[in-house]
Amino acid sequence: MATIYEVAERAGVSLSTVSRVLNGRATVNAKLKDKVEKAVRELNYRPNSIARSLASNRSDSVGILVSELNTPFFGDLMQAVESTLREADKHVVITVGHNNLKTEQDAVEFLISRNCDAIIMHVEALSDDFLIDINKNRLPIAVVNRHIDGLDQSSITLNNELGGYLATSHLIGLGHRHIAYITGPMEKRDAAQRLEGHKRALKEAGLTLNASLIYHGHYEEEDGKAGLLAFLSRNLPFTALVCGNDWMASGAMSCARDLGMSLPADLSIVGFDDVVFAHHVFPRLTTVSNPISQMAEMSARQILNTVYGHDYDVQRLFEPTLVVRESTMKNKAKS
Repeated sequence: MATIYEVAERAGVSLSTVSRVLNGRATVNAKLKDKVEKAVRELNYRPNSIARSLASNRSDSVGILVSELNTPFFGDLMQAVESTLREADKHVVITVGHNNLKTEQDAVEFLISRNCDAIIMHVEALSDDFLIDINKNRLPIAVVNRHIDGLDQSSITLNNELGGYLATSHLIGLGHRHIAYITGPMEKRDAAQRLEGHKRALKEAGLTLNASLIYHGHYEEEDGKAGLLAFLSRNLPFTALVCGNDWMASGAMSCARDLGMSLPADLSIVGFDDVVFAHHVFPRLTTVSNPISQMAEMSARQILNTVYGHDYDVQRLFEPTLVVRESTMKNKAKS
């Protein structure tokens, strides 16, 4: 079986030139590229990952660091990253940070120890300064759903504030004036931004924010149940509920039905993310679309450009959209 060294000798070029051609780099002189490709054909050379790694000083693997593995949201993220990189003959190494500073730091060190060429992250606990230092001094990164000043080209973000605004504005447009809100954990930037959007919608409509109609959850299904029960125990009127993600909305819907409530006649509910089960709960969930798959694809493209010399277009800011289904309706109650 021919080796990469024999290809370089046959083509009369350096080993690094062969490596650049095999890795699809656009910087190779056209004549040299033709020589390498001719030698590859004549020798029937089939590159293997070890040879390519030795020649290019690359492992052709990219680390993925996410918060959890057990949600459709992160499943969609990882699927989009993996498929985009696989099309470019790259592989992924996956690890989990659990929104814990020490765990996220350990995960980064693990991926570096596995000789990953770069890391794609969806993290919350790691500081901006830590991520900037990793990108500058150790290896390139791309960050999903978070903007970091100083890493503008590597940040793929969603306008979460607008998403929260769209959810609440939809209910206001349906005549709802008493709107409860279940947040994600406030240490998460996206949760805090979505709550700010909710507040802006209320303010623009001339409605007063009632702190007793806000419940702080953790993006888990049980928070939807706990939040709804907390609101009901406070004996305050509310005809609609916004949840910071679809998991909490699902929990709230299940709890409401267990209490004998008719949805959406007794309570209109809006979620956030538009994960796959939003189409299948009853009634189907009105929610804010979070294009996590497209964002993840862009993060992979950013790494392919930065590390492997590709020239993909990369969109770095995404706008959410409202997806109206059957879990919301016009308010028939008296305000």
